[in-house]
Amino acid sequence: MAMAVAQHRVSTSGSSSINKHLDASGKYVRYTAEQVEALERVYAECPKPSSLRRQQLIRECPILSNIEPKQIKVWFQNRRCREKQRKESSRLQTVNRKLSAMNKLLMEENDRLQKQVSQLVCENGYMRQQLHTVNASATDASCDSVVTTPQHSLRDPTNPAGLLSIAEETLAEFLSKATGTAVDWVQMPGMKPGPDSVGIIAISQSCSGVAARACGLVSLEPTKIAEILKDRPSWLRDCRNLEVFTMFPAGSGGTIELVYTQMFAPTTLAPARDFWTLRYTTTLENGSFVVCERSLSGSGAGPSTAAAAQFVRAEVLPSGYLIRPCEGGGSIIHIVDHLNLEAWSVPEVLRPLYESSKVIAQKMTIAALRYVKQIAQETSGEVVYSMGRQPAVLRTFSQRLSRGFNDAINGFNDDGWSIMNCDGNEDVIIAINSSKSFSCTSNPNNALPFVGGVLCAKASMLLQNVPPAVLVRFLREHRSEWADFNVDAYTAASLKAGTYAYPGMRPTRFTGSQIIMPLGHTIEHEEILEVIRLEGHSLVQEDAFVSRDIHLLQICSGIDENAVGACSELVFAPIDEMFPDDAPLIPSGFRIIPLESKPSDTQDSLTTNRTLDLTSSLEVGPATNHSSGDVPSSQNSRSVLTIAFQFPFDSSLQDNVATMARQYVRSVISSVQRVAMAISPSGLSADVGPKLSPGSPEALTLAQWICQSYSYHIGAELLRSESLGSDSILKNLWQHQDAILCCSLKSLPVFIFANQAGLDMLETTLVSLQDITLDKIFDEPGRKALCSDFAKLMQQGYAYFPAGICMSTMGRHVSYEQAVAWKVLEADESTVHCLAFSFVNWSFV
Repeated sequence: MAMAVAQHRVSTSGSSSINKHLDASGKYVRYTAEQVEALERVYAECPKPSSLRRQQLIRECPILSNIEPKQIKVWFQNRRCREKQRKESSRLQTVNRKLSAMNKLLMEENDRLQKQVSQLVCENGYMRQQLHTVNASATDASCDSVVTTPQHSLRDPTNPAGLLSIAEETLAEFLSKATGTAVDWVQMPGMKPGPDSVGIIAISQSCSGVAARACGLVSLEPTKIAEILKDRPSWLRDCRNLEVFTMFPAGSGGTIELVYTQMFAPTTLAPARDFWTLRYTTTLENGSFVVCERSLSGSGAGPSTAAAAQFVRAEVLPSGYLIRPCEGGGSIIHIVDHLNLEAWSVPEVLRPLYESSKVIAQKMTIAALRYVKQIAQETSGEVVYSMGRQPAVLRTFSQRLSRGFNDAINGFNDDGWSIMNCDGNEDVIIAINSSKSFSCTSNPNNALPFVGGVLCAKASMLLQNVPPAVLVRFLREHRSEWADFNVDAYTAASLKAGTYAYPGMRPTRFTGSQIIMPLGHTIEHEEILEVIRLEGHSLVQEDAFVSRDIHLLQICSGIDENAVGACSELVFAPIDEMFPDDAPLIPSGFRIIPLESKPSDTQDSLTTNRTLDLTSSLEVGPATNHSSGDVPSSQNSRSVLTIAFQFPFDSSLQDNVATMARQYVRSVISSVQRVAMAISPSGLSADVGPKLSPGSPEALTLAQWICQSYSYHIGAELLRSESLGSDSILKNLWQHQDAILCCSLKSLPVFIFANQAGLDMLETTLVSLQDITLDKIFDEPGRKALCSDFAKLMQQGYAYFPAGICMSTMGRHVSYEQAVAWKVLEADESTVHCLAFSFVNWSFV
């Protein structure tokens, strides 16, 4: 209490002293209102004016002429201090409100868990009593458990009275899941509650189907939150369509709706899902707002059979949103998603995707909570995006990219898609759409110039022991490893009406450089929106000064390796360099979905190949003895990779574009497989595990030869003496701060080894290192210096090169203070195995 009084006095003193200054006699004199107003005007323009600016202020404002410049400086210091204190006080008040609301949530969760424990203790005691009774009398009818699962009441859904009865039952069951003990919730792995977390996330591992729950604090009013969440296509990327067929009022100002929802399939290997549900919106006596939902019985219920022909009817068990107003503003929201996704209808290898509560939690429950929090931050002005774009515009871009990619993967007939010349055994599926406009804009000037339509080449494969987040990050950062820039140029040219829309009419050389320009991100950076610029130069003399750069709009998500069950995506589309809000988008990209392994999967793990094509010989049928629990397996992690690339085409070039698309997607698959093999943890040794070209010695042996040869020729140690143990040489060479590279002794030397610094300098990977020749990394002066000293190098065994410039594979210039080259001798010290180079103190220019 004493501390609080002291702080109050200091604050009061500071606020009063800011309005006083010393006069000529040394006494404190209060600033006049006019003087304060003049100073405040300057402070609003520049909180920290320079000495010249303060002197100018005194000259321009006669009312300040009696104040010393030093006193003006002190006034601005005090003013800044007061502003800082005000902001800190406001921040602490905000944090305090969040902590109070989070504390309330945790207390409620603790009460719920205590009730659940008490219920389990009672049930345990009852079961013990029943077991004793059974032993005494096998025919005792009282041995039936009192724990029963509420059955869905088969009331008549064709009249309002029957629907109201179903709605009330749904409300009761939903509330028992949201705040009661109807479901045994356990904390979502990797999602610990706290003031900075998205909320309290829980999943069920024992109920029928898959279920997830989220609780969190959102600074929006309950009605606004309900409005946002009911518009499911705006935040759920997998929602293709939501249509309200019937709506009529219910008691207490509530409404009952009959809703038909279509969901996209996440991969080409499974059919899409749809739901026919009753949605009940009402207000409780305590002021809470509730939106609950459940499926109506009967597979034939809902819209016409033709509309649902490409879908498998899934079931929504009582789910919804409980939104309670908070004191001081904002709301506490409870979200429950409980589904039966009919896993029997997908191939056996994909069933973990439809039986995992963690996947549902990431795709639906957490996504809903994050979205409303994002809207809340944007509404309060906490989020600022680059390039002057409004948050709603950037959100629309992300939604259009995601929806276009989902459309391409699913290829629904009612959207105009049809399979082209497929006998069922193709590894790459080609689908065409000639009937739909792909401008997606209200501006006819932005319509695509191609009259043929859009062609999609897509495929899926199984990845073994490849972290999805790591693979997506690599694909994003090293586009040149898998992409053909001429194909990007073709798709980009299709967005511009002109004579040179077909590739080859304007020959272009691409440098391989890509520049990533961020636009925005979601609150926890789980999704990033950015513009990619691919640098290109025309090879035609008359176009030498015309920019041939390509711009791609791209979203990247799921790059956090600790996000359990999260899907990783990289989706992009060419966009005009002017970046108009209504630009047409034709998305392509990658989606990697983790599959939780069952214990039995360990026996069936793939030991020879880490990637497997899944597009052939897939059986679909009833599941056999699958537990609904989620059993993770770190020894045998699997994921499904889906690739879809779209290409506009002219009707006269359809077959040519189809052939090009199929070959291109196959080449991308091959590149991704090479990358997956390189980054797979099981593909690396226990220490470091760089891969060498055929005919090279083992990595440890080569590391020993490099260090021994350096000492033999130069007379110094490459590594510290304590790092020369047989087990640590490779590790310390790999982590050496200088870039160390080895190249073969051939007519065209190629690199066969590089440490981590060497890979970073060349901006490449161990997989692609063998495609880089020695002459490619030096500029012209560097090549001349190498040629002039090569004879000396071969004669005396080593050579020093002065400071210079080399080039990375991305076209970036790299400076180095000195380069050392030496011959790497084998164990007999007479056979030259390769040449080694060390670039000292290198950095990007």
